[in-house]
Amino acid sequence: MKEKDYVTTPEISAKIVSRTDVVVVGGGPAGIAAAVSAARNNVSVALVERYSYLGGLASGGMVLLLDDMHNDTEISVRGLGMEIIDRMHRKGLCVYPPENDRDPSVRATQEMWEKWSRWGVFDFHRPKPHPIIFAASFDPDGFKQAALDMVGEANINLRLHSWFKSSLVEDGRITGVLVQSKEGTQAVLGDIVIDATGDLDVAVSAGAQYSEDSFIVSTVSRIGGVDTDTAEKFQYREAERFEEIEHEAKNIIGRTWQYWWLKTPLPGVVWCNCPHLKGFDGTKVADLTAAEFESRRRMQELLIFVRKNMPGFEAAYFVDFAPQTGVRQTRMLKGEYIVTKQDVAKRVHFSDTVCRGRDYYTPYRALLPVEVNQLLVAGRHYSSTPQAQKVSREIPPCMAMGEAAGVAASLAVSSDIFVRDVDVGLIQKKMCAQGADPGHQPASNALIMEAA
Repeated sequence: MKEKDYVTTPEISAKIVSRTDVVVVGGGPAGIAAAVSAARNNVSVALVERYSYLGGLASGGMVLLLDDMHNDTEISVRGLGMEIIDRMHRKGLCVYPPENDRDPSVRATQEMWEKWSRWGVFDFHRPKPHPIIFAASFDPDGFKQAALDMVGEANINLRLHSWFKSSLVEDGRITGVLVQSKEGTQAVLGDIVIDATGDLDVAVSAGAQYSEDSFIVSTVSRIGGVDTDTAEKFQYREAERFEEIEHEAKNIIGRTWQYWWLKTPLPGVVWCNCPHLKGFDGTKVADLTAAEFESRRRMQELLIFVRKNMPGFEAAYFVDFAPQTGVRQTRMLKGEYIVTKQDVAKRVHFSDTVCRGRDYYTPYRALLPVEVNQLLVAGRHYSSTPQAQKVSREIPPCMAMGEAAGVAASLAVSSDIFVRDVDVGLIQKKMCAQGADPGHQPASNALIMEAA
């Protein structure tokens, strides 16, 4: 084999298995969007993923609700995020409230609350009854298949079963990554690399600065054999007794959101986004292992209790537990701009905004490491404070970041320039052209700061 077919470092010699314009590491929601967005803009793309499927925490972590994508009645995350929703919806594997049920005249009525709240599609930031908004409940395998279809149609070089090992950096410029598989260590080279790992693995290995913190973790599950009609009738017709049983159920779980179970597109199957475990580090093997034991212990105890006490759950059983632990926060980039909680809460609009979340905006600078050239970051590990990240880490905004990063990478390749030098106006223009909302036009409730 010729020397040019290998990458040699002081530690190892690795066979080069791929050379593309863009390498995306991490096949979760942000990585899928980044890879598809770049490929559709006529650059060659390799997508590296450690598991046997795509979707990350959406599918493998079974975070089965796509939310944080509305600004009051406006849908603020579109583009590839909406495309994957539409693909699942056409197959009956995604449910969301129609526009009529989200109309301001009816969305906060008790009727709409009883109709839609157990799908989780409500705005918990507002007083009860929380108004119904655009959000989507979906099936995890539906997400996997839709993602595979999108990646396959875009002719992306998908490399599953490949664990990121380390970044390849020359003179402050990333040139690719080393991955580990059953074949040994392999090199995946690219002119531009997008870190969509969720934990900032690529950027940290490349030498970028970062902060570190932790939030709750969960190994979530699905329960089948549930008569959801009976369970909902009990909730609203025998409210006092329901609250007593619900209180005890939550004591067993330990910590959870407002509803510990939500409906899914599969009849009789409910999603349990719990328990919420504090004090676990999502980058530590021992903590992740302990979280698996503790999550299952609490949920097994819960199932025994609800089968005996909760109407509609008499024949309930576990369908599955998520194959991935639900890690919400670990490492965050310290990029050219660090988004603060105040930026998110006050809806600060930036001149270099390239994507949106619920009612907040993300500047391009928050995707750019200071120390490493030709590297972009997209996902929950973007440049933000831990407090800001906790309220801006949901899946649709991460997909929007990925889509913007993919566009930026394609522009850098086509112009042969550094990603940090890409014209933000061109990113915004291309995002609009492909049906996304880059946030270049601030909503009426945005705070416009000239210096931001």
